[in-house]
Amino acid sequence: MLTGKNILLGISGGIAAYKTPHLVRLLKKAGANVRVLATESALKFVSELSLSTVSQMPVLDDIFTADADGERTMHISLGEWADALVVAPATANTLARFSSGLCDNMLSLSFVTLRPGKPVLLVPAMDGYMYDSPSVQRNLSVLKAQGCRVLEPESGPLASGQCGLGRMPEPETIFEALSSIFAARESAALEGRTVVVTAGPTREKIDGVRFLSNYSSGKMGFAIAAAAARRGATVRLVSGPVTLPTPPGVERIDVESAAEMLEAARPLFDGCDLFIGAAAVADYRPEAPVEGKIKKNEAAMVIRLVRNPDILAEFSTGRKPGQLAVGFALETAGGLEYARKKLTDKQLDLVAFNIYDGSRSGFEVDTNVLTLLGRDGSITELPLLSKEEAAGRLLDAIEKLPPR
Repeated sequence: MLTGKNILLGISGGIAAYKTPHLVRLLKKAGANVRVLATESALKFVSELSLSTVSQMPVLDDIFTADADGERTMHISLGEWADALVVAPATANTLARFSSGLCDNMLSLSFVTLRPGKPVLLVPAMDGYMYDSPSVQRNLSVLKAQGCRVLEPESGPLASGQCGLGRMPEPETIFEALSSIFAARESAALEGRTVVVTAGPTREKIDGVRFLSNYSSGKMGFAIAAAAARRGATVRLVSGPVTLPTPPGVERIDVESAAEMLEAARPLFDGCDLFIGAAAVADYRPEAPVEGKIKKNEAAMVIRLVRNPDILAEFSTGRKPGQLAVGFALETAGGLEYARKKLTDKQLDLVAFNIYDGSRSGFEVDTNVLTLLGRDGSITELPLLSKEEAAGRLLDAIEKLPPR
């Protein structure tokens, strides 16, 4: 659930701060990107060196820290970068700052600038009498009403020497709580919507034993289908010949040629909300495939090719109001203008452009580098990601598309 997610980890000044390097390690191991925001008091309980080492990024504790471009507005850009904010431990002082909207340190600033809809997980930790005090409970009520999630403290020995409620849960518990938040968000994001995905290559028959095809493995399309199913969609996957297992919760239709893919996909057009053409459909097919095997009798052989149907264009140009169409554009170098032309000519809502380099991006490999082009002119460049991560980021972008 956390692969590729951008997590802000806020640490305030409680004894439980000593546990946070382990939490950072758990998040990093799960594939998350982590930026640590520490208050001045927090760094009295846990070292800046420990946190920067495990997060592989500098600890942010100064309001006037400059961003990568030298602008001293990192507290603004962090609010846009982050997919979630976790505050562990969240002390009584920090909860009071949050509930009253104070912005006098990097943590409280980032809490205020976090974009609407991004989850906030607060992990209070303090003496039990402090936690039960009316002021702390009032502040927690305010923050819960604002949509913050609160992971309640546990009972046990406290730093004061007393035993009772107030202990911060272990890092593993916090990690699972955050994972559950993303799982719940992902499972409901496409609830009630029907998604059709085409994936893999097509094979265009030359004779009974030979065909024209390409290097597509189907991994990108299958990852998209799996991610859409996890988000609650009804997913129908039309796949060319691949060796991948069917993702859980996905209805799969296997085909071989471009004509067969269109025949399988066309009945699904009317009932879908979103059509994603991730298949590497052959542009051409032999005009007259031969039954049996062509014998090696001549020094040269000529095969006449004819154009295949354009499945994505047929859906897009004939779709009903409200339906979304998304395609892929692959080149071996450059080609962004081709992707823009594809977006316009096929009347798509979004195109995912990628380069086939034979090692990190495109066919057969497990990673991809996508550039997302929206019909509104927007361009989003994604870094090198696993195809599972890239599928999630693609669906994130699709969910933000305005209605057509």
